[in-house]
Amino acid sequence: MKTNKPYLIAEMGVNFYDTAKAMGITPLEAAKLYIDKAAESGVDCAKFQSYKADTIVSKNSPAYWDLSKEPTKTQHALFQKHDGFNKDDYKELCDYTHAKGMDFTSTPFDYASADYLNEMVDFYKISSSDLSNIPFIKHIAKKGKKMIVSVGAAYLSEVDEAIRAMKEVGNNDITILHCVLSYPTDPKDANLRIIETLKKDFPDVTVGFSDHVAPDDTMMTLAVAYMLGAEVIEKHFTLDKTLPGNDHYHSGDPEDFKKAIANFKWIDSVLGSSEKTVLDCEITPRREARRSLVLTRDMKAGEIIKAEDLMPKRPGTGIAPKFTEVVIGRTVKMDLPEDTVLTWEMV
Repeated sequence: MKTNKPYLIAEMGVNFYDTAKAMGITPLEAAKLYIDKAAESGVDCAKFQSYKADTIVSKNSPAYWDLSKEPTKTQHALFQKHDGFNKDDYKELCDYTHAKGMDFTSTPFDYASADYLNEMVDFYKISSSDLSNIPFIKHIAKKGKKMIVSVGAAYLSEVDEAIRAMKEVGNNDITILHCVLSYPTDPKDANLRIIETLKKDFPDVTVGFSDHVAPDDTMMTLAVAYMLGAEVIEKHFTLDKTLPGNDHYHSGDPEDFKKAIANFKWIDSVLGSSEKTVLDCEITPRREARRSLVLTRDMKAGEIIKAEDLMPKRPGTGIAPKFTEVVIGRTVKMDLPEDTVLTWEMV
């Protein structure tokens, strides 16, 4: 895997199906176009989803998304629209993604896809919806690859249970992603401070953020997540946020992702080092803006310096004001005019 901080995952999900329809191309062609645009944006990983409607959901399972954006009434009907890819298609996408210099993964939603993806994915990504599916998590964790698990709509005890399950089968390469399982997530529900909570409560795993907040003009949500310590960030990716469908309206487009990456670089730049020292750029201002003891009157050689003879003024090239009590009572060695910046050679 790449080691960029934060590690940025473009969640293609199934958005490319809608793009394929809008552009009159095949879903596979659209998926490759998404990979192209993600690579151009500077993304680290292209992520897809691997499932079949019949193995992910019962036929009458109701919708939990915004029906004004995606009118499909049942989960099964929606998944049926987007489950056309098989192992060979994902292998083609995997190879294409790697050729573009990005990592590849696809979230498995059944045992069959979990098994065939093993030869392709750079890590496994587990959906929040499977956090409590402990047998499934153990099955995947046993394969020994890095595990990234979203923890939306969960109590801390459930997060703990999932982490323990992975460790029980010998997998300690674990990342958990704070996530709000609401599409789109209202900014007031984003609760990004949970990133800090997860880092404190689970110090031996990596913590990141899976975002469902609609992009703002500055991509501030992801910037804040990074500043709070998110080391992995995942966001849905689209080429057109106005397309109808379940995910486009809260996805980021290539420009949004470029803004986010620019934000991360800016944050790294301004955060700098935690070591408190005098920087090279401060050496001259430090000297010129600090104060020295300066004479308030003309003084003759041999005169004793009194408190009223001294005033701290800039620049800081002479005796520092902290030595005032040391200087008072001493004599000047030479004739000195008013406003002389005292140095130790003079007293």
